[in-house]
Amino acid sequence: MRRVLDRWVAMAAALALGACSFGVRTPDHDNEPTLKTLAGRTVEVGADPGIEADEERTIDAYRRFLETAPQAPQRAEAMRRLGDLEMDLADRRAATATGEGATGAPDYRAAIARYQDYLRAHPDAPGNDRVLYQLARAHEQGGALETALATLDRLVAQHPDTAYRDEAQFRRGELLFTARDYAKAEQAYEAVLAGAPDNPYRERALYMHGWALFKQGQLEAALHSFFGVLDHKVAGREGGLELDSIEGLGRADRELVEDTFRVMSLSLQSLDGAGSIPAYITSDARRSYEFRVYQQLGELYIRQERIKDAADALGAFARRHPLHAQSPVLQARVIDIYEAHGFATLALEAKKHYVAHYGVDSEFRRANPAGWDNARSRVRAYLSELARHYHASAQHSRSSADYQEAVHWYRVYLASFPDDPQAAQNHFLLAELLYEDKRYDEAAPEYEKVAYGYPLHERSADAGYAALLAYAEQHKRLDAAAARQLQRTAVDSALRFAQAFPADPRTAPVLAHAAELLYALDEGERAAEVAQRVLALQPPPADAQRRVAWTVIAHHAFEDGRFDAAEQAYAQVLALTPAGEPARKELVERQAAAIYKQGEQARAAGREREAVQHFERIAAVAPDSAVRATAQYDAAAALIALKDWGAAARTLEDFRRRHPQHPLQAEVPAKLAVVYLEQQQWAQAAGEFERIAGSARDPAVAREALWQAATLREKAAGQPGGSRAAAIQAYERYLKAHPQPLEPAVEARYRLAQLARAAGQPQREQAWLKEVLQADRNGGAARTARTRYLGASAALALAQPLAEDYRKVALVEPLARQLRLKKTRMEAALQAYSAAAEYGVAEVTTAATFHIASLYQDFARAMLASQRPKKLSKLELEQYEVMLEEQAYPFEEKAIELHEVNARRAASGVYDEWVRRSFAALAQLRPVRYGKVERSEGVVDAIR
Repeated sequence: MRRVLDRWVAMAAALALGACSFGVRTPDHDNEPTLKTLAGRTVEVGADPGIEADEERTIDAYRRFLETAPQAPQRAEAMRRLGDLEMDLADRRAATATGEGATGAPDYRAAIARYQDYLRAHPDAPGNDRVLYQLARAHEQGGALETALATLDRLVAQHPDTAYRDEAQFRRGELLFTARDYAKAEQAYEAVLAGAPDNPYRERALYMHGWALFKQGQLEAALHSFFGVLDHKVAGREGGLELDSIEGLGRADRELVEDTFRVMSLSLQSLDGAGSIPAYITSDARRSYEFRVYQQLGELYIRQERIKDAADALGAFARRHPLHAQSPVLQARVIDIYEAHGFATLALEAKKHYVAHYGVDSEFRRANPAGWDNARSRVRAYLSELARHYHASAQHSRSSADYQEAVHWYRVYLASFPDDPQAAQNHFLLAELLYEDKRYDEAAPEYEKVAYGYPLHERSADAGYAALLAYAEQHKRLDAAAARQLQRTAVDSALRFAQAFPADPRTAPVLAHAAELLYALDEGERAAEVAQRVLALQPPPADAQRRVAWTVIAHHAFEDGRFDAAEQAYAQVLALTPAGEPARKELVERQAAAIYKQGEQARAAGREREAVQHFERIAAVAPDSAVRATAQYDAAAALIALKDWGAAARTLEDFRRRHPQHPLQAEVPAKLAVVYLEQQQWAQAAGEFERIAGSARDPAVAREALWQAATLREKAAGQPGGSRAAAIQAYERYLKAHPQPLEPAVEARYRLAQLARAAGQPQREQAWLKEVLQADRNGGAARTARTRYLGASAALALAQPLAEDYRKVALVEPLARQLRLKKTRMEAALQAYSAAAEYGVAEVTTAATFHIASLYQDFARAMLASQRPKKLSKLELEQYEVMLEEQAYPFEEKAIELHEVNARRAASGVYDEWVRRSFAALAQLRPVRYGKVERSEGVVDAIR
């Protein structure tokens, strides 16, 4: 049609070009245009030679037509057709322009210009949708993709119902996708999918729609589109596991399917992997190729070297559809992958999964007998490999997990193939593995089946004996009731062994084992009898059996209270036990316990010295036993009861050194403190009280212990190991830890002052005395008679240095200055003594009163003995003397008054040193009144 139209247009153009010659006459023609002449002519019509098709000439003709016929009604169609021709020419050149020898490069500019002119000239022409379609294609072919896209946008916007809608939307999607505008590309592809169901772009648009969503990260939505592609291409088709085996796919479709699976797998791995697949399997069509989705995802993981993920993806299908015919195929693929990539452990686990799901007793076998026949050889091979592998691993690693695995696979193998010629041997290996894995309750009956359930074979006796060993091990782990029942079963098995294999050299061990079991059943007498039979065997049994026998005898004697016999029997057992054997430690402990029990028996009978000997004997017989520490402590307690202080001290001190972490250490300080006090070892006793203070949880106990330690340190100052410094530190430590209660705290300060004085440290003494005074004065309601006494004593002691300072001042020239200084110091001393007297403590008050009186008396004497001024005349000197006597007299009278105050206290029953010294002073000051002491009554009268 198009070629015919092109011809028509070319002919019309030729006719138009020849119109200019119609008026020219030639000699050969009648130029009279009449009907008559026309009627008389003869016209010969020859064969039509046709018009040779030549696009370039046609294009040239159209161009000339458009130039010469600007008003022709065919102009619009000519313009459009010219654009199409120029488009076709460019397409042909594009198709042939390959290689260096090609002529003419494709150029769409002419076509583009022609279409644009047409649209400008005829913007509302009915066929403009086709022009826009061609224009967009020309832009696209010319490389102007953005302009092509804009033109397609215009086409679908202005002509929504155009016949080119599906193709235009598809091409828009392609251009937008190329421009990476995936969101708009998605919309364009959706428009194609919304079109006619049979449009030729639908499948490709569905595929690209998925890609557009994929590029936007909308993976779940993209998968819906990709699954739609597979619904069209692979649903219901037969074929093997590989994609190239799918029936009915051409090369292009196969490539499309392969690429679809690839991008689906990429999407799935970015989501939840195989876990995302089930949500998309929504129809029977998809179920027909579901296994391929899992398989392709697994293959992607393999290419990425994500072997575990690949196995999980392949295995996911088998878990989802365990009875599907392809499940064992995919599972076998998992195993092959693991083995190919060197993941032996994972391959092993996969084999376990395989035999568990496709084995003899599997649901798969019942659902797919034919499929199981195909899997049977793999099941047998995998079972054999699993049993061999874990058997070897268990023997190498001694791992309980390996033992359990090997046992499991042996059991499965024996249950699956019971007629195997190696059944007895495999059964024995099963029992061995159970025993080695310490599953003795399972091993014993399996051994007995091997020993007595098959015709006699080379392992029969070994299995019977091993059953006894399994019973012996098993009973150690059970509670009392279950152990007793098991032991009876073991005894029966031992007797069965002896009956079945009487000549076996292991009969003696079996009898020894029976003795042990009887002992465990509380049949001590019978057990001891069997043990004695073992010892009486000839030739003598091996040391191991004799040791068992002696052990039974020793245990029975111990439980029977015959501890001396038990001790001797344990000695026999130890003599038969190698030094490095683990059981030796327990035997030593039992022997030590037998000795300890003998000590307890002696102590209970009042034989303390004998008890000490037994307790101490443990150190020699079993020095490393756990009971040694307790025995040593009990020996010390017995020695204290015997009042053997020296031995008790040595024992407790040794206990402390040897067993520093023993719980009884907490009681040692108190006991040692008693022992040291009894020995008058004050420093050592103080140390123990300090230990008690450091560990006591009761604050009152800790305080009292610390005080005792300090007083003992003070008491030990003159002993070896003691010192005033230690005593001082002890009291200071007490004060720091216990500033309250008030009384002991004040007492501690006072004693510190006394210790400082004894140490020749007057400044420290004064400091502590001041603290005593200050603490008592600030004591408030906590003050006691003792704190007041100590406060008063401190005040009295603090006044003494002031009095000494006063006495150091001599009344010499310049007399006025010295007199003032002496008076000032006297007042300070008087004030200090007065403060002490104010406490009202009798002996402090009498002392303070005496010292005050002495100060007044001394001041009077000092004035009288003061240095006389120089250059005085005899008369002036006499007058000066009189004046001094007058000045000194009041001080002497004051002294007498105060001494009399002290003297009068005798009537109240106070007659201490200071009262006596006041009487002595009065005897000198007033000898007439106080100097007569012939009768005591006179003294009393004198002070009334």
